[in-house]
Amino acid sequence: MNRLVAIVGPTGVGKSQLALHLAQNLNGEIVNADSRQIYRYMNIGTAKPTSQELSLVPHHLIDIVNPDDNFSLAQYQHLAYEAIKDIQQRGKLTFLVGGSGLYVSSVLEGWGIPEVPPDPEFRRNLEREATAIGNDKLYQELVKVDPVAAQRIDPRNVRRTIRALEVYRTTGTPFTQLQNKQAPPFDMFIVGLTADRAELYRRIDQRVDEMIKQGLVTEVKRLVGMGYGFNLPAMSGIGYKQIGAFLGGELTLETATQQIKFETHRFARHQYAWFHLNDSRIKWFNMQSRTESEIIALVSKFATDKEQHKAR
Repeated sequence: MNRLVAIVGPTGVGKSQLALHLAQNLNGEIVNADSRQIYRYMNIGTAKPTSQELSLVPHHLIDIVNPDDNFSLAQYQHLAYEAIKDIQQRGKLTFLVGGSGLYVSSVLEGWGIPEVPPDPEFRRNLEREATAIGNDKLYQELVKVDPVAAQRIDPRNVRRTIRALEVYRTTGTPFTQLQNKQAPPFDMFIVGLTADRAELYRRIDQRVDEMIKQGLVTEVKRLVGMGYGFNLPAMSGIGYKQIGAFLGGELTLETATQQIKFETHRFARHQYAWFHLNDSRIKWFNMQSRTESEIIALVSKFATDKEQHKAR
């Protein structure tokens, strides 16, 4: 049963809920492709599935590292392939679900990820440079040496920018040119979820308000109390950074909440750099059209057709 269904699209559009319903209806299991939900103790701010949802359908690659653990794209890809193989060997349908373009693409396209070890001193120097003169200068350096990578990386994502520059410095070759691809050993069907921008922003804002009500401030306080500082990549993500500024007296809670909404809007726009609406591999659905039954029918047909083909 070498089949995989990927569900992609911008944050807040409803990927997790759709995946849960599909997996329940079609005897499936879910492999997480969200780069923030891999962290333990970070539940509310990452919109992680609830304990009840996790009990309904087996989920993989959630809560696998601590917020201060180093975790690379190569590690994620390896673990994802292991999980997919395990699910398929047990005769279940795999659902790869998440909005992290790097994670999703590394699995679906079979990236050969460059084996370039981290250079701590180089990273510290560039981090200091970014702090002193701003992120934009680093990003413009990346635009010069690897414009393809720059197009896919959020200009404010200093960590990803530094990593791409680090690979170029070590190898002399752009990161994207080193990503040799080998098609993975499974058939895939890619579902893309989208919504009109105003509706998407409304969903995001509603979710952020719900995060605050659920106790995002308490979650961040607890993480800080456990010794996880805001210098960590996990803690500098959207939501945690802004609540940290509130706890430090730099912002009011209202302003911090508005900033989380604004930054999430921006992030959602950037996700379309990975998941293009004109990508012929992706079957797009506008979630305002209430198309879940149509999606279930198409995914079911994909699974059934493959099984019938295999039986012939």
